[in-house]
Amino acid sequence: MSYQLKSISKAGIGEALAKVELYRYLNEPEESESICRDILAIDPHQQLALRLLGLSITDQFTGGVSDRCREAEELFQRLKDPYEQLYYKGILQERRAKAQLRAGQLPHAVYPLLERALQCFDEAEKIRPAGNDDAILRWNRCVRLLQTPALAWEEQLATFEADDAPPQ
Repeated sequence: MSYQLKSISKAGIGEALAKVELYRYLNEPEESESICRDILAIDPHQQLALRLLGLSITDQFTGGVSDRCREAEELFQRLKDPYEQLYYKGILQERRAKAQLRAGQLPHAVYPLLERALQCFDEAEKIRPAGNDDAILRWNRCVRLLQTPALAWEEQLATFEADDAPPQ
């Protein structure tokens, strides 16, 4: 037996978006992803659904090769607001870095992701709406992560760079 997906109504988009938020809060990103896909099936340019789908995908990052980074990035690029494009690209990079740290990646592998996140947040800050400090808050979180003593970033990077130096 073959089952077909059913379409939701345009009138139901608002309620569906509320459910997406609820499932994200309940840490059920697969549920929120599914609902976003239903919304985008009838309104492919629905900005909140694009943003929430990208975030739902990043909620599922494990730090492995199966992470759908490219898909999330493409969704964020479809956002119309240049600030949101930069901000959410930064979120994507930050979440990739955190997932890779949880998966046991060495800091030298994660450091470039955090640097990219910082670049995105810095650019987003320059064009942020008045009173919106989200990019600054994310910037500060990334900086604090880089300054975490347990990670010993600078020490491990120096060791890594010394190991890569040509023999004298």
